[in-house]
Amino acid sequence: MLLKRTDYCGNLRMTDVEKSVVLNGWVKKVRDFGKFIFIDLWDHSGIVQIVCDMENENLKDAKSVVFGDSVGVKGVVVERQNKNDKLPTGEIEVVAEVFVKYSSSPAYPLTENASDETRLKYRYLDIRTERMQRNLRMRHKFIKAIRDFLDEEEFIEVETPILSKSTPEGARDYLVPSRIQPGMFYALPQSPQIYKQLLMIGGVDKYFQIAKSFRDEDLRANRQPEFTQLDMELSYVDEEDIFSLMERMLKKVIEKSFGKKISTPFERMPYIDAIEYYGIDKPDLRFGLKIDDITDDIDVSGFKVFEDAIKNNGRIKAIKLDSAEVTRKMIDKYTDIAKKAGAKGLVWFKKKNGELTSSILKFLNDKGVSIERRCEIKDNETVFIVVDESVVASEALGAVRLALRDDFSLVKDEDELKFLWVTEFPMFKYNEEEKRYETEHHPFTMPNLDDVERYIDSEPLKIRSKAYDLVLNGEEIASGSIRNHISSLQDKIFERISLSEEEKQEKFGFFVNALKYGTPPHGGIAPGIDRLLQILLKEESIRDVIAFPKTMKASCLMTESPSAVSEKQLEELKIIIKNV
Repeated sequence: MLLKRTDYCGNLRMTDVEKSVVLNGWVKKVRDFGKFIFIDLWDHSGIVQIVCDMENENLKDAKSVVFGDSVGVKGVVVERQNKNDKLPTGEIEVVAEVFVKYSSSPAYPLTENASDETRLKYRYLDIRTERMQRNLRMRHKFIKAIRDFLDEEEFIEVETPILSKSTPEGARDYLVPSRIQPGMFYALPQSPQIYKQLLMIGGVDKYFQIAKSFRDEDLRANRQPEFTQLDMELSYVDEEDIFSLMERMLKKVIEKSFGKKISTPFERMPYIDAIEYYGIDKPDLRFGLKIDDITDDIDVSGFKVFEDAIKNNGRIKAIKLDSAEVTRKMIDKYTDIAKKAGAKGLVWFKKKNGELTSSILKFLNDKGVSIERRCEIKDNETVFIVVDESVVASEALGAVRLALRDDFSLVKDEDELKFLWVTEFPMFKYNEEEKRYETEHHPFTMPNLDDVERYIDSEPLKIRSKAYDLVLNGEEIASGSIRNHISSLQDKIFERISLSEEEKQEKFGFFVNALKYGTPPHGGIAPGIDRLLQILLKEESIRDVIAFPKTMKASCLMTESPSAVSEKQLEELKIIIKNV
């Protein structure tokens, strides 16, 4: 027998007393006192206490229920004598008149402190937790608010293909073999990049999509092999239009779904400054410790290590921590971090009770005074210094800076949402292994036209692009650019990255041809839904904002995928598995 629900468990209050209700849900707790059995009944809205008088024949099923059973209850809401102020429903309870057990549950495999592996293996049970229910429902609310906003802005949502063409976009493609055309492959899209540009050529004007994207890359806490992004593209726009749109959208959507107000406009910083002062292209600005170049303001004559570095165009850079409570063990840890980031080592200075100590003070003689004055080292302060090539020194100190943030709890307001636009990314980078230039983002990014004219043939690494990232609390949450709509300039870019005419036609022929047909100036951006929600919900991993995520090894413990397939399937696809 199915009892048709009239109310949700967690919604009942004192105003419902004497109301007849029908509830459905899962058993969370059973307390058997013989004549009376008390059951905590749960659904996504919360818990309510059910009282079963076992002298009532209609309630006999209640005698056998255990944690996890799915049940239905018909009863009357009454005021509870022993109120529970820890529950929103703690002032009332439901006296059961009819009780139905729909299905039983074996011993529950999830405990309160279950490991991540167990949670992922039994994800369908983990989804019943308050945490996952909250996250998935907030995800729905957030995405709905985005759709509502963009609809008001006259965007249209267009779906683009999942089975696509393999194109070089930075990460490895996931490939899908074709049975109908043996030896040929589709690729799952790393992003809808080319399709959304084709939509602009097609006159769509304002496009968006809640898009699935796929990248076969090494995973970490905030990466998944398949992820969801808000993909957007607009015609006849420049960077200012994109920035304004994103700021208005996030301001409205975050306030509507999370009740948090954010300030606009967001701060902006050129890429070159982000690297110089924070050692990373996604700086966390919720705390200080800005990197300081002290090379030209200190006397290092006679100290060979520093002298040699400067002669080889090296720089001396420092960050200062307002704490002298840095142990030797911690310094060793920060030194390892700096070395992993490419530095040869890490120098430190500490001042306590007016006395300056350092790892190199004995080599400096009176030169330490120069550093002390330049860095304005006061009592209970520690300075960390790296001497190396400019970028290496910044990146090493940037890595140390983040470690100091975590070790010394430098972010004082954990609720703060600090947005930052990082702009003017380099157009090109140099691949040492292949001895050729590559594009920093994708090859369809619009370069700075003045830079192209000056540097395309001589110093391409100096060319800035019209690419931009949006950073939130030290995490990249969106990336985008103004696109190259000029066919002849696109040919120049392909030439600079050593893409032959044959390769260009093979990989991008259809798109290059489309660019010739009156392409409008256009640009876009793609915020990562998973990562943005992870930050807003204060989760450590994007796995906790995704219903059915993968592990760090890109496997699903619940479905045990990826998995082997039958010989018949392989034969149909004309695929032979090579022993590894």
